[in-house]
Amino acid sequence: MQSSLSLLIPLALAQFIASYASSNMNVAISSIAHDLGSSVSGIQIAITLFTLTMAALMIPGSKLTDIWGRKRCFILGLIVYGLGALIAALAQGLPLLIIGYSLLEGIGSALMIPPIYILVTVSYSELSARAKAFGVISGMAGVGAAAGPLIGGLITTTISWRASFILQVLVVAGIIILGRRIADAGITGKKPSFDFFGAVLSALGLLFIVIGILQAGTYGWFVAKESFSIGSTVIIPQGGISPIWIVIGIGAILLAWFFVHIRSREKSGKEPLLSTSLFRNKVSNLGLLTQNIQWLILLGTSFVVSVFLQVVRGYNAIETGLILTPSTIGILLSSLLSGRLAKKYAQSTLIRTGFILTIAGIMLLLFLVTATSNVLTFVPGLFAMGIGIGIMLTASVNVVQSSFPENEQGEISGLSRSISNLGSSLGTAIVGTVLVSSTTGNEGFGLALVTVIVIGLIGLVAALLLPKNATSVKV
Repeated sequence: MQSSLSLLIPLALAQFIASYASSNMNVAISSIAHDLGSSVSGIQIAITLFTLTMAALMIPGSKLTDIWGRKRCFILGLIVYGLGALIAALAQGLPLLIIGYSLLEGIGSALMIPPIYILVTVSYSELSARAKAFGVISGMAGVGAAAGPLIGGLITTTISWRASFILQVLVVAGIIILGRRIADAGITGKKPSFDFFGAVLSALGLLFIVIGILQAGTYGWFVAKESFSIGSTVIIPQGGISPIWIVIGIGAILLAWFFVHIRSREKSGKEPLLSTSLFRNKVSNLGLLTQNIQWLILLGTSFVVSVFLQVVRGYNAIETGLILTPSTIGILLSSLLSGRLAKKYAQSTLIRTGFILTIAGIMLLLFLVTATSNVLTFVPGLFAMGIGIGIMLTASVNVVQSSFPENEQGEISGLSRSISNLGSSLGTAIVGTVLVSSTTGNEGFGLALVTVIVIGLIGLVAALLLPKNATSVKV
C-alpha cells in the first residue's frame, strides 16, 4: 500500500510549479520586455496564452489520462513542461518565449494536472481523507500562485528571469524522480475513445474568446479606436463597433457547436469528449463559477498590482515580490487552517466568507493605495485578499468534486481544472486590458481594481445561491 506522503508530495509539487508559472512572470515583466525587445502588452499576451493553453487542453488532457493511464500521463506532462521551461530560458525573442512558456508549459500542465486530482480520488476511498488531500493540493495551488511574485522577484533581481525557468526545469526533474514511486493500478475495463473534433472545437472556442478580450487594449471595448483591416481591406472603420465582439462571437459559436457535437455523440452512443450530464448539476455549476472567479481575481489582481508597482512606482522585481508577500502569507495561513475550518463550517459558508474578505481586501487597495502612498498601504488589502482566497479555494474544489460519483471523477476533474485555468487566463486578459488601455497608470490601476470588485460580487452572488449542504464531504 502506497504511503500518503509518497503520493501527495510529487502531486502537490507539480500543482505548485504549474501555479507558480502562472504568476512568477508578473514581477519580471519589465526585465523580460527589455531583454526581448517587447512590451508590457506582449508579455501580457504570453502570460495569458499560458493559462489559456491549460484551460483549452485540460479537458482533452483528462480524457487522455483515461486512455493512456494516470501515471504515464502525469510523467509525460512533466517532461513536456520541463522542455518548455528550458526553451523559455534560452529564448531570444517573444515568439520563442511563447513557444516554450505559453505553449509547451501549457500543454505539459494540461497533461499532468488532471491525473493529480484523479489519483487523489482513486487513492483515497474515505471521504474525509480525500477532502484533506484535496486541501493540500488546492493549498499548494494557491500558495504557488501567490508566492510566484516573491520567488520570481528574488531570482530575477539576484540572477536573471531566465534562472526562474531553469529552476522550474530542476524542480520538474525532481518531481519526475519522485513520481516514479507513485503506485497506480492502471485503467481497468474498456478505454474510452478520443473525440478529436470535440477537442478542437472546445480549444478554438476558448482561444477566440480570450484573444478577443486581449484585443480590447488595441481596439477598445465598444467603439473601435482604430480601423480593423484584413490585408488592405478595412473591415471595420475607426469609430465603428469594436472588432473584439466579432472574435468573441466566433468563439461563442464554436463553443455552442462543441455542445451540439458532444450531445450528438451521446445520442448516437459514441464517447463524447465531455458528458453533458456534468452541466445538469446546479450545485456543481455554481461551484465551478466560484472557482473560475477565485482564480480570475487572484491572477488578475497579481498582474495589475505587479504592473502598477513596476511601471508607475518604478520598483524592481524583488521589491515588487516583497510588496505582494502579504497575499502569499494570507493564502498560506488560511490554507493551513482549511481542515479545521471545514470541520466547523459548511463549505458554502467558507466560500461566501472568502468572497467577502477578498472583495474587502481589494477595496482597501483601491482606497488606500495611490501613486505616491507608502508601501505599507498595500499590506492590509493584499493580506485580506489572500486570507479570503485561501479560505474558499479548497471549499470550492470539495463542492465540485463531491457532486459526482467516483466513476465520473475523471471528467469532472478535467472540467474543474479547465474552468479554474480559464479564470486565470481571463483575469490577466480582462483586468490587464483595462489597465494597459487607460490613459494614466494610476487611473488604470483604479479601473482595473473596480473591475475585479464587480467580478468578485458576481462570485459572491453565486456563493449565496449554494445550498448549505452543498457537499457531502466531512473533514
